[in-house]
Amino acid sequence: MSNAYKEIEVKFRVQDIGEMEVRLRDLGAELVHPRLHELNLRYDRTDGSLRREHRALRLRRSGSDNILTYKGPTSIENGAMSRQEIEISVKDFKAAQAFLESLDYQIDVIYEKYRTVYELASSGVSEDIGGFKVHVMLDEMPYGNFIEIEGPDTAALNLAAKYLGLNWKEAIRESYLKLFEGLRDKLGFTFRDLTFENFTSLRDNGSLL
Repeated sequence: MSNAYKEIEVKFRVQDIGEMEVRLRDLGAELVHPRLHELNLRYDRTDGSLRREHRALRLRRSGSDNILTYKGPTSIENGAMSRQEIEISVKDFKAAQAFLESLDYQIDVIYEKYRTVYELASSGVSEDIGGFKVHVMLDEMPYGNFIEIEGPDTAALNLAAKYLGLNWKEAIRESYLKLFEGLRDKLGFTFRDLTFENFTSLRDNGSLL
C-alpha cells in the first residue's frame, strides 16, 4: 500500500482540551486549522456490507471544505491504527450526497465533532531527538474530548505522544464510531447518530460523567 494512501494514527482520551493546546504551543507546534465544526455522513450499501467488511465511505463537511473519503479495514501496527485512506475534495456537498444516493448508498450514521489541527515537529521540541513531523488533532466529541496523532510511522507517533505527556499504554486503538457503539450498548441508547443534540440531555443528567 502506498504511504500516500495510508493512515497511521493513535488517539488518547483527555480531560482538558485547552491544557493540551497550551502544551502544543509551548512545544512550538503550528496551527494548521482553527477549531471547526465537522459534519460526517457515513454511507453503506443497503445490505450493510461495507460495515461487515470493516470498510467505510464518508462524506465530511468541515468549514468550507467538503471531503469524500474511503477507508479500508484497520490493522494494528506496533500499537497504532493503520488503514488505507483515500480522500477526494468535492465542491458541492449536496451534489455529492445525491451522487452517492444515486449509486444506492444510504446514510448509515451521522456523527459530528469540533476539531482543531496542529502540526508538531521535532525541530520545535528538541534538536537532540530523532526527527518527526505529525499532525495533532484536538477533537471535541459529543461524549468526550480526545487528542489524535497522525504521522508517517508508529515511531513518530510514539515520540510525539511522549513529548505531549501522553501514556502510550493508554492509547485508544478504536474509531470514534466504535467507541460510540460500545457506549450505546453499555447505556442502552436508542438513537442512531453521534450528534451533540442527542447527547445534550445525557450530559445534563450526568449519565456520562
